[in-house]
Amino acid sequence: MYDKMYNQHEEEKKRQYNSRIQDIEHGTFTPLVFSTSGGMSKECNKFMKKLSEGLSFRTQQAYPDTINYVRRRLRFELLKTTLISIRGHRGRFFQRPIHLEEIDLNLIADYRVKD
Repeated sequence: MYDKMYNQHEEEKKRQYNSRIQDIEHGTFTPLVFSTSGGMSKECNKFMKKLSEGLSFRTQQAYPDTINYVRRRLRFELLKTTLISIRGHRGRFFQRPIHLEEIDLNLIADYRVKD
């Protein structure tokens, strides 16, 4: 049902941005299309999986924990951006970025006894 809508928006974004990205910046372009209900287009879903695989490998965390973290973080950032566009920014403009080494994606405490 939503596939047609996602494809339409992906093609529109590709038409607007793809030629500039390839010709001027010599890169590739993956349109990230989300719905207001939290759904993602096919290319966006592929991107999220690829990103999570890389983060999982780099941080040595489990893939399910990593993709859960990435999806949750992205949803909160999109929500925060929406709220800022509606009511304006009300906080510190510059916050210290979180380094990748400081992130623990496994949120479940490990209570096993170590020998």
